[in-house]
Amino acid sequence: MVLVVDDEDSYRQALTSGLAREGFTVELAADGHEALRLFHRVRPDLVLLDVMLPDQSGVELCQRMRALAPVPIIMVTARDSEVDVVVGLEVGAADYIAKPFRLRELVARMRAVLRRGAPAPVLQDEVLVQGPVRLDAARREVTVGGRSVELSRKEFDLLALLMAQPGQVVTRDWCINRLWWDQDLADSRTLDTHVKRLRRKIEPDPAHPRHLITVRGVGFRFQS
Repeated sequence: MVLVVDDEDSYRQALTSGLAREGFTVELAADGHEALRLFHRVRPDLVLLDVMLPDQSGVELCQRMRALAPVPIIMVTARDSEVDVVVGLEVGAADYIAKPFRLRELVARMRAVLRRGAPAPVLQDEVLVQGPVRLDAARREVTVGGRSVELSRKEFDLLALLMAQPGQVVTRDWCINRLWWDQDLADSRTLDTHVKRLRRKIEPDPAHPRHLITVRGVGFRFQS
């Protein structure tokens, strides 16, 4: 069962016909309120969610759905900027596709997402301390030298993944597989973006990192 959330009637109808030919059963919602009602009632296997809705942000709706159930969500939008992609993925979207797109591409992405299982947890409820950096998994809090640092969900999970293996090289593929388990990343620019943002928040000099070290051609290492 696929839940399609979009305020364009012609788009919803065309997508319904196309997905039905591919063997999918489809439910339709024109706004966030209707989408949440159907989300509870039909328990979809996948959600196609437009970013721009008349009553609320698709990003906000994605967060609410992901808090209710671990259902994969593909966000659909006419915009195609790196900022939009990162925000969508950080709130739990499984993938991101920009209009206009070909039905074949969308179906391929949907099937790839559905083939994947639930993500492995990044870490248990514990406190990790490496040098000046302290990470509290239960509270999802990070301090550097006693100063509180605000991290996004993915930034926190990336830091936890690296701090759990201090001094060891964590490969780029391992980071991607653990943190972006439910999508096919054609390249690792998304990972690089998160590393850069994380360095700006935890390093005294992000241009010359002391803690989050790049191992060229392999991955990253956290050192205290």
